[in-house]
Amino acid sequence: MMRAVCLAGALVFALPPLLVTAASAEVVKLRAELKGSNEVPPNTSSGSGKAEAAFDTDTKVLTYTVTYADLTGPALGAHFHGPSESGKNAGIALPFKSTQSPIQGTATLTETQAADLLAGKWYANIHTAANPGGELRGQMAK
Repeated sequence: MMRAVCLAGALVFALPPLLVTAASAEVVKLRAELKGSNEVPPNTSSGSGKAEAAFDTDTKVLTYTVTYADLTGPALGAHFHGPSESGKNAGIALPFKSTQSPIQGTATLTETQAADLLAGKWYANIHTAANPGGELRGQMAK
């Protein structure tokens, strides 16, 4: 519902607050290349993968897809880790519900998680028996 206001002979329309707020929402695309050389410490896995995500800044919903191939064995764990810069390890920030490629999911993030993700401080990690600390890793970036 718009209201008309007359200011100094000009007709001005005031937009409802909902329309102004919705215009500031954004969907941020993030991605990472998953490889053994990104692990800390690096490994020589011939596996590869990618993580792609979309984060809605209004609803705080993260939607992601992680794919991988050619691991040394079955994936035993798969997660987003953080907060951490590239080259450093961190705890699990968001566990995936599956380890089978393609891994797909959604999650509503806290303000702190969202800030860390958008600052590039989350990484995707795939774990195997041969590489329990992580076989493939990739830092999420815009």
